[in-house]
Amino acid sequence: MLDDTTADTIRAFNRFYTNKLGLLDKGYLETPYTLTEGRILYEMGARQSVSASELNRDLGLDPAYLSRIVKKFREAGFIDSTSDPSDKRSQILRVTARGQEVCDMLGQRSRQQIAGDLAGVSEGDRGKLIEAMRTIRSILDSSSQPAGPAPVILRPYRIGDMGWLIESQATAYAREYGLNEKFEALIAQVAGKFIADFNPQRERSWIAEQGGKRVGSVLVADGGGETAKLRLLYLDPQVRGLGLGRTLVEECIRFAISAGYARLSLWTNDMLTAAIRIYETAGFKLVSEERHAMFGPECVGQTWELDLTEAKLSTP
Repeated sequence: MLDDTTADTIRAFNRFYTNKLGLLDKGYLETPYTLTEGRILYEMGARQSVSASELNRDLGLDPAYLSRIVKKFREAGFIDSTSDPSDKRSQILRVTARGQEVCDMLGQRSRQQIAGDLAGVSEGDRGKLIEAMRTIRSILDSSSQPAGPAPVILRPYRIGDMGWLIESQATAYAREYGLNEKFEALIAQVAGKFIADFNPQRERSWIAEQGGKRVGSVLVADGGGETAKLRLLYLDPQVRGLGLGRTLVEECIRFAISAGYARLSLWTNDMLTAAIRIYETAGFKLVSEERHAMFGPECVGQTWELDLTEAKLSTP
């Protein structure tokens, strides 16, 4: 049973968003049309040709109400209509050139309204807003769920990414391996130095996204001379086992080669067996190791190196 707090929270949000969009205004987007009329025009403009019965079904309209709006639009020259051969009780509605102009005008005003609402919102908060909207729709509308997992894309670093990486990697490794706050401090130190000293000719970072959500990262830092360092490889648990780790490592190798490095070096710990398998597959060799307890549990720190002239890369 739905509790009162949940119901009141949803009702409060509905009131806020209704007012934000101006849905109770006399004219939708400062036009002579109602919200329902604007929605019907949009659907007809997007589809070009649609039956009245389809509009009733998709928009949940009363047939008599839709019939009155169709008559109004026909008289205004926005649509033409013919009998639906598959349903004699329905009509096929087609938007005219004049009607398309109105559709385009409504679309432009809607985009302007959204741009105005987001004018003072940061890029990071815009991402959170879009993700929240996707979450609401996926929960309340099962038909919006994709047939399969969303594709993973790689993009460069943006402001806010390092904060996400520090939190995600620190909490994941604390949960999975019992590492303490000293490990979080190390990640923060590496990330901060990378941002502060970033050299685009010698350094690069990648953020992996799936459905607008950050799920992985890696970066190449200048290690001095002919050596590059692979740092902060991280995969969210939901994308592990999909080959994304290998893809990120190969991006690092390709960049290091193109930047003129002779070697790619990394430091890791022996409990990270999945990552170590990726390094070994890519041709990295273990060059040194030492026992330590810097992050709480005793483990073995390992340094691996790849001779970039012997790098093993799959076809991009």
